[in-house]
Amino acid sequence: MSAAIERLGPEDTALVAGRIAGAFTALEVTRWLVPDASKRESVLAGDFEIMVDHAMRHGLVYGTADRSAVAVWFPSVGEPAPPPPDYDARLAAACGEWTDRFQHLDELFAANHPHDDHHHLAFLAVEPDRQGHGLGTALLKHHHAWLDANDMPAYLEASDPRSRDLYARNGYRAREPFRVPDGTPFWPMWREPAGR
Repeated sequence: MSAAIERLGPEDTALVAGRIAGAFTALEVTRWLVPDASKRESVLAGDFEIMVDHAMRHGLVYGTADRSAVAVWFPSVGEPAPPPPDYDARLAAACGEWTDRFQHLDELFAANHPHDDHHHLAFLAVEPDRQGHGLGTALLKHHHAWLDANDMPAYLEASDPRSRDLYARNGYRAREPFRVPDGTPFWPMWREPAGR
């Protein structure tokens, strides 16, 4: 039985940001981003809330009916969307003493981002105790159906080998990884629409 997928609205912004933070706190890269484990999840949630809020205006945010899994997509077609309003000030307010690390990661993402038209999967997150039950795959398949019907490629940055392998099983091909200063890799991954 496949999970019911819904498009989420602005009232879900904080919930989605919290869900992403809860799922991403265990990732190796987040230990570099926020070395203080006691503050990591709240700092991440503050950062993610900026991007989820932006996606509510300029992207697509989906979730399972129970909100245990979420996906945040940004169409990257034609003219780029404007940056989130007051981004630098909001990032500093959310990330405090680690703001420069988040800025460095933003620069790495921008330097590795492809220029061809595509949809960018910024975040795919599943509640830790629900991982491995097909919810992430259901969210991918939901939007891939639209991408395939509209002959649109997709792009993402996989943050660990487990997610890289999940995306590979769903048609993404990994490119050469780039790394944050402590050596932790991200894998840029590209998916051609089915039939191309």
